[in-house]
Amino acid sequence: MTTDMRHAVVEVLKDSEAVAMEMARLLIRTVKEKQQGRVRIALSGGSTPKQLFAILAQPDMARQVDWSRVEIFYGDERHVPEGHADSNHASARELLLSRVSIPAAQVHPMPTAATVAEDAASYQTVLEQAYGATKLEAGRPLFDIVMLGLGTDGHTASLFPGEPVLEEKKAWVGVAAPRTAPHERLTLTYLAIASSALVVFLVTGENKVPMLARLRQGDGSIPSGRIVSEGKILILADEAAAGELS
Repeated sequence: MTTDMRHAVVEVLKDSEAVAMEMARLLIRTVKEKQQGRVRIALSGGSTPKQLFAILAQPDMARQVDWSRVEIFYGDERHVPEGHADSNHASARELLLSRVSIPAAQVHPMPTAATVAEDAASYQTVLEQAYGATKLEAGRPLFDIVMLGLGTDGHTASLFPGEPVLEEKKAWVGVAAPRTAPHERLTLTYLAIASSALVVFLVTGENKVPMLARLRQGDGSIPSGRIVSEGKILILADEAAAGELS
């Protein structure tokens, strides 16, 4: 059964640090509870994920995770050179991945060395190899967890308003060139995000109040409002973003 945004669970926490801590606990619990196979996680960029990475890198937290069973992917990436300050992977590597014992072969940054279309096709192949098939199957999610943010314009991952990738029905990875944000982008499509056991939105800051309200209503006129999951959807929001909800 597919879950849409109108049926998402909302948890309101004190501040962005509390949101990051709850996400850390959720990741730790997911790795512990999954009995077989690797735990495939799609990370997001943004300030709250940076707090999350710093928390997970702390020795007392890091030792609670069997990193040999974790496989890291990304929900989107700016098409910038490796190590660029705007790179989601560079941030995750600096704050977390270089500080824990995760095997290098289990970290899958989105490539950015070729054209954006070629790199999207390459990442599609990476996902297919991890999944073990070229078609997604109901009941066998591609990801255990997909982390997402929420832009003030309603975008999530790099699914921006007006971008052709919003209508992609076959590919798992698409491209975007938003007029309102720098750099071309690679992004998971709705199809790939839907193949998840759990989607978690991390939403912080009072500037997100109007868009969070629309997200919770499943407003299909904003890209984030169209997110679905074959598993569950959870929104972790701080009091500032929740507004009257808190």
